[in-house]
Amino acid sequence: MTVKEKIEELRAELHRHNYNYYVLNTPEISDKEFDDMMRELQDLEQAYPEYKDDNSPTMRVGSDLNKNFTQVPHKYPMLSLGNTYSENEVTDFYERVKKALNEDFEICCEMKYDGTSISLTYEDGKLVRAVTRGDGEKGDDVTDNVKTIRTIPLVLHGSNYPQSFEIRGEILMSCD
Repeated sequence: MTVKEKIEELRAELHRHNYNYYVLNTPEISDKEFDDMMRELQDLEQAYPEYKDDNSPTMRVGSDLNKNFTQVPHKYPMLSLGNTYSENEVTDFYERVKKALNEDFEICCEMKYDGTSISLTYEDGKLVRAVTRGDGEKGDDVTDNVKTIRTIPLVLHGSNYPQSFEIRGEILMSCD
């Protein structure tokens, strides 16, 4: 198989897996397997720029936008984190951040959970909006859905919080 054929095969496979994940909601491979394929394609495209394609899966930012919800622009972009599978990549990340902060810091690592990134906006201590990450620039307004999650406060306790603020996190469903 030529390099060009390998690149085209990886692109086709990644397009199919993206469709299965984002449209059909039926992934066939693990996130690690997907990330490994994406990394292989990125490496090949970098080594062989003559095969550049603006429609390559490497040129897309993942999106979980759903046409059944109202899209809301994020006040600040809601970016996704890069994946890493080696100690060297974590060390490189640490050194970049340490340089930017100009000081040491601690890292806490946990197993990867696959949930839905969410932005919660509170005004005067009351939940006013819940928005998914979407494409990073805008997301789905899922406020009514999030209000059904009993661990997310609809009204904050106390008074030591800003009048208006946004908090971001991940929504997970346990299998218990």
